[in-house]
Amino acid sequence: MSTDYVILAANEASEHRTLIISLFTAFVVATLAITVWAGRQTKDAADFYAGGRQFSGFQNGLAISGDYMSAASFLGIAGAIALSGYDGFLYSIGFLVAWLIALLLVAEPLRNSGRYTMGDVLAYRMRQRPVRTAAGISTIVVSIFYLLAQMAGAGVLVALLLGITSEFGKIGIVALVGVLMIMYVSIGGMKGTTWVQMVKAVLLMFGALLLTFLVLLKFNFNISDLLGTAASNSGKGSAFLEPGLKYGVSEMSKIDFISLGIALVLGTAGLPHILIRFYTVPTAKAARKSVLWAIGLIGAFYLMTLALGFGAAALMKPEYITESNAAGNTAAPLLALHLGGVDSTWGAILLASISAVAFATILAVVAGLTLASSSSFAHDIYANVIKRGQATEKQEMRAARWSTVFIGIVSIALGALARDLNVAGLVALAFAVAASANLPTILYSLFWKRFTTQGALWSIYGGLITAVGLVLFSPVVSGAPTAMFPDVDFHWFPLSNPGIISIPVGFLLGWLGTILSKERPDTGKYAELEVRSLTGTGAH
Repeated sequence: MSTDYVILAANEASEHRTLIISLFTAFVVATLAITVWAGRQTKDAADFYAGGRQFSGFQNGLAISGDYMSAASFLGIAGAIALSGYDGFLYSIGFLVAWLIALLLVAEPLRNSGRYTMGDVLAYRMRQRPVRTAAGISTIVVSIFYLLAQMAGAGVLVALLLGITSEFGKIGIVALVGVLMIMYVSIGGMKGTTWVQMVKAVLLMFGALLLTFLVLLKFNFNISDLLGTAASNSGKGSAFLEPGLKYGVSEMSKIDFISLGIALVLGTAGLPHILIRFYTVPTAKAARKSVLWAIGLIGAFYLMTLALGFGAAALMKPEYITESNAAGNTAAPLLALHLGGVDSTWGAILLASISAVAFATILAVVAGLTLASSSSFAHDIYANVIKRGQATEKQEMRAARWSTVFIGIVSIALGALARDLNVAGLVALAFAVAASANLPTILYSLFWKRFTTQGALWSIYGGLITAVGLVLFSPVVSGAPTAMFPDVDFHWFPLSNPGIISIPVGFLLGWLGTILSKERPDTGKYAELEVRSLTGTGAH
């Protein structure tokens, strides 16, 4: 029966293929037009990297929301709640609480201390070449992990809509997203990317609000009735609404949950594509205001994921969802089809519209991620390490565009391998890597007078190698039916998320590297950085 339902969804999509393709094409054309318009206004490096620092707190808050509410938020969390109930909603809680760390510790000091990248903050009082190289490598690795999730989401989504079942076809979709991503960044820079993210945030909020309203309407706005139906329909009974369905099966799964929670809460403040957004506003006050707007918008959205996930669980059997995608990534589009009527034109319109919004989400987020990694390569590695600060702005921007192409190609290749993994889980890995490598270094650099270049290098490389190494030998990559390589088993690390090990290692190595360093820290430079980070005096 589950196969019949998915075939029905695919058939419904195929009968309205023209409508679906038209909606997708309209969005792509509209966003490319915005990108070209913004590209014509991009005249120098400040425009390309930071949008000329012309965006208001509200505009940047909207763009941050668009950047943060990724395929993991819309597709992955809805699927996780639909299949795992309460435990799936823990992703929403972690993603939201993380913003308090970003607001209280990072947003304002980072805006005041740097120009375009995380490497600017580290290089202010340390040896430029080694810390910029480390910051650039870390930024690119974290961005690629995050990009994997978006690529996986794109492949699943468009395959469902266009009825593509062949593996070659799904890989082709991933390649299409990669090409569009390269075009957005190389043509529009930060200005184009920001406007696309703002448009996408509005569309996503409207789409989630519409689905939430329709779900609640179905249950006469009785939330208790919605949750009760979801619990009974899931086949798990009351356990569906209680902690432990996914992360309480064994002691190891409980530890895995703690690891996931730590990574989610600490990861946001170290995500490169979020950090560079603080440079697009003119003042530290606007940076704070943008984070407050982002918290409000993102908080409202994550509340709505409850209705999406439990609505999908209440209205569809779990096998309906897993038959389409084992990780549950298609729960939200299938819910839209079900709410509109499986055999109706309205159902097809709703399916196409929500899927177009999800596709918009993916395109906006991959553009932000690619911009973060290409900016770090061009500004930190090319201009300040390879060219030793002698590169012209024109050369730097050319390097950024070429690195965009390279990162796009790598992301397409890896995204093709990761297309069957749950996108929320993939994003959690990116959070773990960011919290292990970037966050300790940023906090030590901003708030610890004794911190040295060796401490920064040990922290970044140690956290990065530990996190990525543990992921490679975890059930995410091999040894599990849902792994990237399910047919082989070389895993020895039992947890799906490395945060509980790799984050303390990053902090510990930063401290140890500093204690064992023979380098004398420049206390004068630290005093300058402290004043600048707290007051904005001398900020760019």
